[in-house]
Amino acid sequence: MSRQHPQINLSRRSLFKFGAGAISTGVLTAGLGSNLLAAEKKPVEDITPDKALQELLDGNERFAKRKRRNPDQSYSRLVEVAKGQKPFASILGCADSRVPSEIVFDQGLGDLFVCRIAGNIATTQQIGSLEFGSLVLGTKVIMVVGHERCGAVQAAIKGDPVPGNIGSLLEAIKPSVESSKGKSGDMVENVCKANILAQIKKLKSSSVLSELIKAEKLKIVGGYYDLDTGEISIVS
Repeated sequence: MSRQHPQINLSRRSLFKFGAGAISTGVLTAGLGSNLLAAEKKPVEDITPDKALQELLDGNERFAKRKRRNPDQSYSRLVEVAKGQKPFASILGCADSRVPSEIVFDQGLGDLFVCRIAGNIATTQQIGSLEFGSLVLGTKVIMVVGHERCGAVQAAIKGDPVPGNIGSLLEAIKPSVESSKGKSGDMVENVCKANILAQIKKLKSSSVLSELIKAEKLKIVGGYYDLDTGEISIVS
């Protein structure tokens, strides 16, 4: 016999109000048809956005200095998070194979809620995913991570015709190309950082994420990854 899941019909505002309490009780997640019980190892409710950001930066420092601890990567952790996830941070990162979030931030299974797309752009679907990560799963920080010598950024600057749906990615970066014209320094780096800030602006326009920011339950920041050193620097 198939199980009938209850239907939920909530406005964004009521979803936010309902979700704030439901994050800890599991009511909202059950209504969404998911088993997202909090993992006990990291009580996210006790972590502030500032502490979550510091945890990311500390992990990246360990990675860059070749002092990785490889936390939360054991079989016992796998078994633990199989029961439900409670990541402390979300990452909107580029799909570039050289920037795997769990490695460069020295985190493990169940620690990060990661969305990856070429050019680290905030599409409607990416924004929805990050809303879910913050409102339902309880992540305390979202970091938009761009990186040195990004191929998508280089292609957007070059402006040549591209096949298939690749052009939709480049169109999203073009406003940052325009805003970076005439600035001193490396054009690719300037556009990459401008694009990071543009995507942060898009995320902050989300009613769900903006309400969490106002409630001091979430912080959204930008990070620029250096391919040569492995270091993340804050973009503001």
